[in-house]
Amino acid sequence: MAESEMTVRSCRELWTILLGRSALREPAQIGAELDKHRDRLHQGLSYYKPPSSSSAGKVKENKDVAQPLKDVGLRISKLLGLDEQQSVQLIQCYLQEDYRGTRDSLKVVLKDERQSQALLLKIADYYYEERTCLLRCVLLLLTYFQDERHPYRDEYLNCVNKLEKDLVSNYRSQFENLFSAEAPTWETHGNLMTERQVSRWFLQCLREQSLLLEIIFLHYAYFEMSPFDLLSFTKMFKEQGFGLRQTNRHLVDKSMDALVDRIGYLSSLILVEGMDIDFLHKCALEDSIDQHQFSSAPDVIKEMGQLLLTFGDIPHHGPVLLAWVLLRHTLRPDDSSPVIRRIGNTALQLEVFKYLSTMLKGFGVSGNNCTASTAKMCIYGLLSFMITTFEEESLQADGMATQCSHLIDAACEVLSAPSLAEVFWEMKPNMGLGMILDSAVGMFPHNIGPLLQLLTALVSNKSTVKKVYIFLDKMSFYTQLYKKKPNDIISKDDETLWRRQTPKLLYPLGTGQTNLWLPQGVLGQVIIGSEGYMVRWDHSYSSWTLFTCEVEMLLHVVSTADLVAHCVRVKPILDLVHKLISTDWTVSDCLLPLTSRIYMLLQRLTSIINPPVDVIASCVNCLTVLAARMPAKVWSSLHHTGFLPFASTPVSSMAQCVSAEGMKAGNYGNLLVQIEQPKGEYAVTIAFLRLITTLVKGQLGSTQNKGLIPCVLLVLKEMLPTYHKWRYNTYGVRERIGCLILELIHAILNLSPEGEDQGSTPTLQSLCIYSLANTEAGQAVVNIMGVGVDTIDVVLAAQPSSCGSEGPGQILIQTVKLAFSVTNNVIRLKPPSDVVSPLEQALTQHGGHGNNLIVVLAKYIYHKHDPALPRLAVQLLKRLATVAPMSVYACLGNDAAAIRDAFLTRLQSKTEDMRIKVMILEFLTVAVETQPGLIELFLNLEVKDGSEGSKEFLLGEWSCLHVVLELIDSKQQGKYWCPPLLHRAALSFLLALWQDRRDSAISVLRTKERFWENLTTPLFGTLTPPSDTTEPCVLETCAFAMKIIGLEIYYVVSGSLGQSLKDGLKKFSNARRYEYWSQYVKSLVCHGAEMEEEGICYFQETQMLISAWRMLLILSTSHSDVMQLTDDSTKLKLFIDVLDGAKAALTTPSSVSCLRLGSMMATLLLILIKQWRGVVATAPDILSPLSLILESVLKADQQMMERTKAKIFSALISVLQIQGLNGGDISQLPQLLLSVCETVKDEALAIIDNTRHMNQMGDAMEDEDSMETESPRGPRKDQRDGVCVLALHLAKELCRTDEDGEHWVSVMRKIPVLPSVLSAVELSLRSKHNLYFTEAALHLLLTLARTPQGAAAVAGAGVIQTICLPLLSVYEVSSSEASQSFTRKSQDSACWPGVYRLCMSLMESLLKTLRYNFVNEALDFVGVHQERILQCLNAVRTVQSLACLDEADHTVGFLLQLSSFCKEWQFHLPKLLRDIQVNLCYLCQTCTYLLHSKKMLHHYLQAKNGEPLPPASLSRTQRPPQTPSKDAPGGGERKEAEQKALLAVQCSLLKILSKTLATLQHFTPDCCQILLDQCMDLAEYRTLFVLSFTTPAFDPDVAPSFGTLLATINVALSMLSEMEKKKEPVSLSIVSLASSEEIQALKSLLMFTMENCFYVLISQAVRCLKDPSILPRDKQRLKQELSSELSTLLSSLSRHFRRGSPSSPASGILPSPQSKPSTPGSKASHEGQEPFIQFVQAFVRLVQR
Repeated sequence: MAESEMTVRSCRELWTILLGRSALREPAQIGAELDKHRDRLHQGLSYYKPPSSSSAGKVKENKDVAQPLKDVGLRISKLLGLDEQQSVQLIQCYLQEDYRGTRDSLKVVLKDERQSQALLLKIADYYYEERTCLLRCVLLLLTYFQDERHPYRDEYLNCVNKLEKDLVSNYRSQFENLFSAEAPTWETHGNLMTERQVSRWFLQCLREQSLLLEIIFLHYAYFEMSPFDLLSFTKMFKEQGFGLRQTNRHLVDKSMDALVDRIGYLSSLILVEGMDIDFLHKCALEDSIDQHQFSSAPDVIKEMGQLLLTFGDIPHHGPVLLAWVLLRHTLRPDDSSPVIRRIGNTALQLEVFKYLSTMLKGFGVSGNNCTASTAKMCIYGLLSFMITTFEEESLQADGMATQCSHLIDAACEVLSAPSLAEVFWEMKPNMGLGMILDSAVGMFPHNIGPLLQLLTALVSNKSTVKKVYIFLDKMSFYTQLYKKKPNDIISKDDETLWRRQTPKLLYPLGTGQTNLWLPQGVLGQVIIGSEGYMVRWDHSYSSWTLFTCEVEMLLHVVSTADLVAHCVRVKPILDLVHKLISTDWTVSDCLLPLTSRIYMLLQRLTSIINPPVDVIASCVNCLTVLAARMPAKVWSSLHHTGFLPFASTPVSSMAQCVSAEGMKAGNYGNLLVQIEQPKGEYAVTIAFLRLITTLVKGQLGSTQNKGLIPCVLLVLKEMLPTYHKWRYNTYGVRERIGCLILELIHAILNLSPEGEDQGSTPTLQSLCIYSLANTEAGQAVVNIMGVGVDTIDVVLAAQPSSCGSEGPGQILIQTVKLAFSVTNNVIRLKPPSDVVSPLEQALTQHGGHGNNLIVVLAKYIYHKHDPALPRLAVQLLKRLATVAPMSVYACLGNDAAAIRDAFLTRLQSKTEDMRIKVMILEFLTVAVETQPGLIELFLNLEVKDGSEGSKEFLLGEWSCLHVVLELIDSKQQGKYWCPPLLHRAALSFLLALWQDRRDSAISVLRTKERFWENLTTPLFGTLTPPSDTTEPCVLETCAFAMKIIGLEIYYVVSGSLGQSLKDGLKKFSNARRYEYWSQYVKSLVCHGAEMEEEGICYFQETQMLISAWRMLLILSTSHSDVMQLTDDSTKLKLFIDVLDGAKAALTTPSSVSCLRLGSMMATLLLILIKQWRGVVATAPDILSPLSLILESVLKADQQMMERTKAKIFSALISVLQIQGLNGGDISQLPQLLLSVCETVKDEALAIIDNTRHMNQMGDAMEDEDSMETESPRGPRKDQRDGVCVLALHLAKELCRTDEDGEHWVSVMRKIPVLPSVLSAVELSLRSKHNLYFTEAALHLLLTLARTPQGAAAVAGAGVIQTICLPLLSVYEVSSSEASQSFTRKSQDSACWPGVYRLCMSLMESLLKTLRYNFVNEALDFVGVHQERILQCLNAVRTVQSLACLDEADHTVGFLLQLSSFCKEWQFHLPKLLRDIQVNLCYLCQTCTYLLHSKKMLHHYLQAKNGEPLPPASLSRTQRPPQTPSKDAPGGGERKEAEQKALLAVQCSLLKILSKTLATLQHFTPDCCQILLDQCMDLAEYRTLFVLSFTTPAFDPDVAPSFGTLLATINVALSMLSEMEKKKEPVSLSIVSLASSEEIQALKSLLMFTMENCFYVLISQAVRCLKDPSILPRDKQRLKQELSSELSTLLSSLSRHFRRGSPSSPASGILPSPQSKPSTPGSKASHEGQEPFIQFVQAFVRLVQR
């Protein structure tokens, strides 16, 4: 076999597979492994051959093995006496599984003599373990091949049947070889075979003997032994002295005694099993003795008889002799009674019953320990047949009482086997062990222990509990011992029968307490013995009453000398009660009289000087079982006993807690320090820890948990840090206490938060977290984790294989695992702080010589016994790598590469347990982000060609990417070594690389063949519908794949994308996968919405997939070409699916998870609406579902839905803007309006409350210098995209849609929207808070004010009261420099001046719509804000920012409306009217000047803003790149930007100018009237312009004159003609900067300006000419100037109109359709302008007369 396969599976790996701890879990796979290795199992240890020259030759000839390995192989062969080829094979297995270095370090080790010696010794240890594992495999098969419950039972059975032939003869000869083997010496095995190695060899030899005997014993438990075999076994064992006459017994030391004993026990058992006593018993009962195999072998019997007469010198002979006595007596009852008697006496002298109970205890607890339970079955047969055959007394040679107690001990040990208790109760009571029970009943209650000991052993399941309870409830004898005969007795002459004359109380207890009576006339049988009269009264009673009395008695004698004797009687009672209620809880009600007295017992017993520790432990054990079912009851009763630690003052703070101030240790604490620690026995401590853990797990309320704080504090402060230093009498107790302490902490850290109230006082959880993070307790846990893999291996190697799951090794592993889990939870739950806690320091400190904890944790990867241990160690490493500020790579030091190799070896192994692989990948995934050094080590990338500048990488031999690529390979999916969870972990790791932009690794992956194909494979699969999903991790797998593709598309320029990825995306699109995934995601969300009652069981995975899909769709809006998503019909389907998903999740809102999904869908919906406007425009009705969603969201939990509401409002606004009401279903409008208005009202009211609260807070905090006065405290923060603001905008859109007020009027009547909004606005203005809200509210009012109904509603709601006075607090009027109070902020961003401008617009709009009905309010407004208005009109001269111009524009606009009501104004505010007229004239002058002098304006703009152009005019995206290399084009762009800015300012100035002139027109006499009406009252109109014809100056001292007006006309005319010049370079012309619509608008604005200017000019001129106060000379000058100036102007004008509008120079840039209509347009205007020119001409003629 060694020749055929050089690298075979190691025995340890085979054992792991057979245990079901590997990736091979299917029965068929186990069967295949057994078939493959059956030959090895059959050969047993003889599989390992001795060295031979032929084998050595083959090794030398083998070219596949490196020379250094051959050399080591030959050395190993000599050291171990092992075949050379197998030696090489052994080394290869060792290097693969157990070698702890790298391949490079191996070369060094082999060259160095000392290091290579150490390696050889390690390989020797590995070899010994291999041999042991081989035998364990066979033992495992024999253990379970008959067990119906075992998953691999059929495979094991099949294998055992094939092995069975000569398995025993093989193994027996191996046993003999081992027994007689000569110890190796350095002469025969080389100089490495030191004394220590010889001892190690001999220990292995004993262990193998023990295992071989165990296999033989289990084999014979199922298969018959022939008489000849029995004889030969007997001879062999006699010769070997049942293991005591070892060939090398000089090598036996103390540590090996247990193994030698075990060999003896097994030898003895094999012989007893060989006699087949069970079958003999059966034959005897059926009178068919001749069926027994020994009945036909008289020669064997004879020889055996002679052989056994020589037995009797060692204890191991006892059971064999006993069995032989039974065999001989049954087969030949009359033939040899003296011999039988002699052999039987020998057995009794050997104390056979004591031996049996010791042996069975030595085999350990029979849970899943097959050898122990088989041994018990064997001894059960022996004992029950023996007791049936011989009378009990005859078995009790001398020392009757001790023999009897040993017999009962043995019986109890036997009955603890799983099924024997049931068998016992089904038997007849006078047979077998039933007779022992009878005998024990006969002595009850004088001797209370034996019966209760037996009955405790007989409780195994619920049915036996009932039987035991009834048995004790109906007792018919009461046995008492009398030293002398009492007086109240009548007896027979021979004293064999007594009768009571008077009734008697059996217990001296007080009246009214439970008690037992012996009635008058009761008869009793008397036996007179050495101690006195033993009387068995014939009296029926219930033992349970008797037990209650016994406990009461103990309570009475607590402080007396009788205490010890009573404790002996009460302890068995408590043990029985414990066993009963732990087996069947329902019996606890019947036992209430006993269990309720335990508390008092505990209180009394623990407070005396020398407390009975074992009884106290039994009490606490009982309470633990009770606490599992009714923790609150147990806690409240225990609380008053003083047993538990308690706090004398209430616990208020963590500091008080940790200092243990006011904490008392209670009776338990005193008992621990005074009794248990000095003695080294810890029964009460173990029981105490279990009790506290049970109470914690019982999820008590917070008050009880607070009561447990002192108990837990005692554990954390006094026990955990020091328990390893205490004195211990028994091996293994220290480990058990450590394990229990950690179990308690683990339970506390896993308490659900509901069980803990989050007050300021410490909770159990916060106490544990604080203590472990900051006190010695944490260091103790660190020390436990620091045990290290080597120590665990040593402990496991030292323990006998019989320990099963309860050995010290297993407990140590469990303790370390708990320490990992506890540390992980402490770090996870620890409140964040800036200070590094001592625990974190201890975990992450760099110790010298590689002894830091990180290395220790990483090295647990070498542990092979329990796969959970390395898994939890890696999980903790993962946590530390995430949170701790340290480099794991640096901590690993020189071991880094070796540990990396170990990780990857386990990751690559096909048989490794899947969960470890997943954890390793998760650890690496975290390391990508947080541990750059470590991840580089694992990626192991090598630079191609080795040249310096080269950036091309290759995968190194030890790169984790090999495994990852194999795991995602589509051809591997579905194989047993690549389950879905592992696939998911691999993709998660790849995603981490992409998210962290590990370009070197990504570049290697991209070039791998079929990488993108493998990666996208999951996206082409068809998943089970969401309702049937069994593997939620598949959802995550798909999500990771989507995210990786998304990141690749996002980061890589579309031209550089890999061809295979593009092909994949094309295939994805062609296979209609967009539609598939869209549909699937929708169904996931819908399923989540339906399932919300139970909650979504795999919410995290669902969320992950939806988020990834969302990312892909958002990307597709900008990368549609690459992603092949260009078809509008597909987009529409995807959009509708998203809408349906959002609707499903949000219209049935109840569970949090469901609403979260809805929120994610709402975000996606909003983005798609904004990005796919074209698709949305063609979509069917979107408003209906959106308004349904809105209704539902408004009803849901407000705090959670705040963001979602905002998204839905935003979506509705966008849809209304894109689709309008779609001419479609207008029936949605009223309902939608209703919802929106309701929201607006509620939000406005909330804003009112919030603002008031803030104002109060502000007042309160004015004294303190606090930072918080600015930040809004309440839940409603004012944001641009807040719900309230968006709701107002939506309301505005809806009102705009519903122009005729068909719906909104009725809705606003129903809901007081306007009053609440206006109140909120008023408050906001006063306090200058909630800017965005105020702005949005004003926009809504402005929209309403445009229609008569709306304006009336707004005015009626008291808008003037809301706005007029409060608006004052929005701005300050500065007296010094007008420009200071005007912001230079951009007019787009929200600001308070913007609010002022909006208010101005609102007034304008209301006045325009309502006319006379609003005049008084408008005048109030002007009156209140006159200073600001005047200042604003003045400011244009000094500040030309767009914001300032905008305000001037709004102001003049409002004044224009108000100027229609001159008379009212004159009446109410005459002075203000005059001021405004003056200021308007000055404004006219300023605008004209600035428009006239372009250069001057440009200079002003630069000087004022301190930068070359106004900040508002240029958005960030347009700003040219400031790279020196691209100076020229950059400069051009900059110039153009400056021109645009200049143009914007000019347009603003022009608007202001036109409106100013239009306003002035109302302040000057009507032209027709003044020309025609001779008796007009001129005093009514003031002269606005002085009589001067100078060009306008920029000086405020120069008054506006007629020159100003003429200049205005000139400027307008020159601008008009400028717009039509052809020769101007394109870069600077207005035309090149504006669209044709803008140009047309500009032209008409210029014409409007000119008309008004002419009008004002003519009106003012006529006013002057008619004014008597003006001198005739001046009038003459006026006429002359006007006539010449106007004539010039007219000629220019008529030239301009005659020319028409030639096509503009922009025609080359603009598309042709837009430039064509300009000619007819200008002709039309030419005709239209005639009357106006004629009018001016008429005036000129008038003047010239």
